[in-house]
This record gives sequence, C-alpha cells and structure tokens, in this order.
Amino acid sequence: MSAEMDALVARATDKLEALEAALYGLQHVRGRYTSEDDSVTVEVDSSGALVALELAETVTSLPPAEVGQLIIWACQQAAQDAGTQRSEVVGKLNAAFVPPEPGSPQSGSVGGRAE
Repeated sequence: MSAEMDALVARATDKLEALEAALYGLQHVRGRYTSEDDSVTVEVDSSGALVALELAETVTSLPPAEVGQLIIWACQQAAQDAGTQRSEVVGKLNAAFVPPEPGSPQSGSVGGRAE
C-alpha cells in the first residue's frame, strides 16, 4: 500500500506543480505588436488590457483619427498574440490533468488492485 500512496502523492504533486506553472505563466503573458511602419507599439497583458504604448514621433504628422485606428489595430493584434500564449499555457495545464493510459505505471488505483 505504501507504493500506492507514494504514487497518489506523486500524481497530486505533479498536478499542483502544473497548476502553479499555469498561474505563473498566465501572470507573465504579454502580447506585443508593432505597426508595419514602426509608428505604434503596444503591449497587453493576458486579459488584453493595455500595459504599454509607444508612439514614434512620426505619428505627429498623421491625422488623430488615423493614429487612433493604428492604436486600436495594434491592440487587437497584441491581444491575439496574448490569446495564443494564454491558450498554450492552458493547453499544458489541461495535458497535466489527462488521465493516464490504462496499463501505465501511474494508472493503478489506490486501495485496490488494478485488473
């Protein structure tokens, strides 16, 4: 029974580590996008909130409405980047919670016999 308990503790520890890694990963997701002309650069967090905005001096020669559209476009692109990163983190977390294949060393039941 000690081996079964050790296996149970090991699986629980692995899942806890996966949860902690996902939390850390989600806290550090940053989507970034720079416009083709390098006039606008934005950075967003994992929820898509704007955390950084850089405007090149060249934007002063553009109409305000065009600058606004560039910023919005850059934010959308950065948010897509952040979403992709967030999906990768969640995918790794999901993989950690997939039940082991039957017959694998981790598939034994606790308190009983695997048949």
